[in-house]
Amino acid sequence: MATFNDFGLHHSIVRALSNMGFEEATAIQDQTVPVALQGRDLIGQAQTGTGKTAAFGIPLIERMDETSGNIQGVVLTPTRELAVQVAEEINKIAQFKNISALPIYGGQDITRQIKALKKRPQIIVATPGRFMDHMRRRTIRLDAIEVVVLDEADEMLNMGFIDDIKEILKEVPESRQTLLFSATMPRAIQEIAQQFMNEPTIIQVKAKEVTVPNIEQQYMEVAERQKFDVLCRLLDIHSPELAIVFGRTKRRVDELSEALTKRGYGAEGIHGDLNQAKRDSVLRKFKEGTIEVLVATDVAARGLDISGVTHVFNFDIPQDSESYVHRIGRTGRAGKTGLAITFVTSREIDHLRLIERTTKRRMERRAVPSMAEALEGQQKMTVDKILEASGRDDLSAYKTLAEQLLEDVDSVTLVSAALKLLTKEPDTTPVRLTEEAPLRVGKKKLPPKGKGGFGSGSGFGGKRPSRPRNGEYRPRGGESRPRSGESRPRSGDSRPRGGESRPRGESRTPRS
Repeated sequence: MATFNDFGLHHSIVRALSNMGFEEATAIQDQTVPVALQGRDLIGQAQTGTGKTAAFGIPLIERMDETSGNIQGVVLTPTRELAVQVAEEINKIAQFKNISALPIYGGQDITRQIKALKKRPQIIVATPGRFMDHMRRRTIRLDAIEVVVLDEADEMLNMGFIDDIKEILKEVPESRQTLLFSATMPRAIQEIAQQFMNEPTIIQVKAKEVTVPNIEQQYMEVAERQKFDVLCRLLDIHSPELAIVFGRTKRRVDELSEALTKRGYGAEGIHGDLNQAKRDSVLRKFKEGTIEVLVATDVAARGLDISGVTHVFNFDIPQDSESYVHRIGRTGRAGKTGLAITFVTSREIDHLRLIERTTKRRMERRAVPSMAEALEGQQKMTVDKILEASGRDDLSAYKTLAEQLLEDVDSVTLVSAALKLLTKEPDTTPVRLTEEAPLRVGKKKLPPKGKGGFGSGSGFGGKRPSRPRNGEYRPRGGESRPRSGESRPRSGDSRPRGGESRPRGESRTPRS
């Protein structure tokens, strides 16, 4: 799989992706980004959770002119939650480039949106109904738009936005690039592609399904600030022979490995910034058991084939299902069993459910272990070591000393002292970790069954009909009356009741 350096992206985008922990492209990104960077129309058929937001966000940002204050890119989404999420992700990718994305959606005061539009964002992420409202008010100019993205097109169809989408596509410049992403391809979406897209490249990616029956999969809901203490308790309880801890970013890996060392664990980290000699040294120590905990990013762990890994800890939840499958696949090899534990914050539960759906495997929820359980785990390990040592044949040199001790101290007190000396008690040495933002997904309905795929004769090869335009929305024939299925202004006002056009499925007030 390609890294983002392979795409020839602006250095600021590569830097931002690295900061976000994205070093290697997912399947949809690997196939989509090069095509989109060429300016070609494309259809990406991929489930949510495959990294498709970055798949269109990266080329979208790359194409934007940061010296221009015009709106150059539009992303249409079915829900306000998804609009906010997509805008956040685009702004993260563009954080070192003078590009900004603004989410606009129904239920939010349109006056506030108009004020925000005056700050001249280059990218608008919108629900179709509210975008139409701004078109009518002429608060969004269309003449400089170069790229239009239809995200989750099948879901927009299900929610009744199809007429709005058609009207928007008729009014934006014909020279635009159109990127359409959809989990399924019902006939209505195929017709939109045929009518409004120019010989699109079709890319189909399916999420990988977990096929690792030997791995027990668990998750724990843990606050970001408590993650490290919980990880230490789990290491004390399970005492893994070899464990891999996955972090989302290079900074996270460095901080985690240093913090674990401070707490007395044998740990080192690997990520993309390490030179080959250092990487080889760390992996050799891990294979030999000199260190028992390897902290790694997704990319650094690609291709690792180390036998004996008993535990995988997802300190940060992976960005997509493919990364999850790869991570947990480091354990449970060669017929052996393994345990994978994923940490999630309360705001990441939806993201966890998405991974479960796309991998078709449920994770078992487990309670966060207590300090007492961690101590009990270490005590048990000490007892096991003592019992194992008691069966050895080379203890004769110590028996005389043991008999003398038993004459002075009772056996229970003596064994208790030995257990205390040999037990690694939970360490509470303070450590500092930089908090990572949670991964979230917008709430949406599951795609309907029985729809999808590109049927024979779908014919995505048509040219868009040419038409004059002046860069602004202008109703046909000088009338304000919309066609059947479009949102209708009332009594000369450019807003329907409530200040927005609302196809079914778009509620008036935002959901929490």
